[in-house]
Amino acid sequence: MHNDGWGIENLPYGVFNAPGGPPRVGVRYGDQVVDLTVLVKRGMLREPIDGVFSQRDLNGFLACGRSAWTATRGALQEAISSGVPDEALRPLDEVAMLRPVRPPDYVDFYSSIEHATNLGKMFRPGGEPLMENWRWLPVGYHGRSSSVVATETPVRRPLGQLPPKSDGGEPRFGPSRRLDFELELGFVTGDGPAMGEPLSIEEVRETIFGVVIVNDWSARDIQKWEYQPLGPFLGKSFGTSISAWVVPLDALEPYRVAGPRQHPAPLEYLRTEQPWGLDIELEVALAPEGGEETVISRTNARGLYWTMAQQLAHATINGARVRAGDLYASGTISGSAPGTYGSMIELSWNGEQPIKVEGGERTFLEDGDMVVMRGGCSGRGPVISLGDVRGTVLGAPELS
Repeated sequence: MHNDGWGIENLPYGVFNAPGGPPRVGVRYGDQVVDLTVLVKRGMLREPIDGVFSQRDLNGFLACGRSAWTATRGALQEAISSGVPDEALRPLDEVAMLRPVRPPDYVDFYSSIEHATNLGKMFRPGGEPLMENWRWLPVGYHGRSSSVVATETPVRRPLGQLPPKSDGGEPRFGPSRRLDFELELGFVTGDGPAMGEPLSIEEVRETIFGVVIVNDWSARDIQKWEYQPLGPFLGKSFGTSISAWVVPLDALEPYRVAGPRQHPAPLEYLRTEQPWGLDIELEVALAPEGGEETVISRTNARGLYWTMAQQLAHATINGARVRAGDLYASGTISGSAPGTYGSMIELSWNGEQPIKVEGGERTFLEDGDMVVMRGGCSGRGPVISLGDVRGTVLGAPELS
């Protein structure tokens, strides 16, 4: 029995590589990975499709659908309760965790009203912080799935065009000077309906498999210069980090709560009586190169104005396709107080108020900084851990 968040009530899925063997699918139980391919060979687990647990990502399993997900989870809980053979157990410190999914598509939303309000106050002082459409739909953009990387993968400071020093001047070119993180919660999906058929908000439960922690790295200066009129581009597409373990939505059922009251009431296709908020505690720590971590933010995902169900229902209302392994991220998760903000631009208030870290201060990220994001749930049911996602900033590349 584990009360560390990795017990039988959790059993998150990941992809691992052990010495002498190819990548394959496992679930985490305590401080070990349970090798599903061994359970299949022992007759303790049935594969929905032959070889689906011998693949280097979860996409094949996600394509099997909710009935297969539910049956597999039940069989795993039964097998682990009965006792799995030693050959199926791999200590975490003896394996390498890989990217759990290979996203065909990646969508990033802008779902925290606190975050959107803070940025609106910075960039449109004296005006209305929220754009006219913000309370009517989950604003989002299509990201670059090829830049989605596993935790522990270093992220290189990007090059790009930077804003002119004066109005009407020529833009500068060089490495971003305002590199930032964004604390987000993501979800991955199975296959949805055929192209042209919307996915109703009451049907999204059948399509959402589970959640990961997401760090959507951001170059604020590149983004500021480029985002009008079509939105984020190079300032976002250089790196998005996700945690190693995909926690099934089934494991989070005790932590589903009502989301914030929405005013005005959303349009009919975005309405549901189901509780789609998630009571998940999150924190961000920053460690300078060679230094210790400093926790610089703590917040909770339950405050997100737009829920996962609304995000997916909106993303598909025009008939856009949902495919197994797709990644949808919440956008920065911020609370209402300074210590609960999910990005450096908010924590330092656009660079005006440096935050303290071990050995100094930061307004934005410096080369060598490591960002660690963690998440988990407790109090409403069994302790459930989401693990962490971490990445270190490398210096910008040199152009030949």
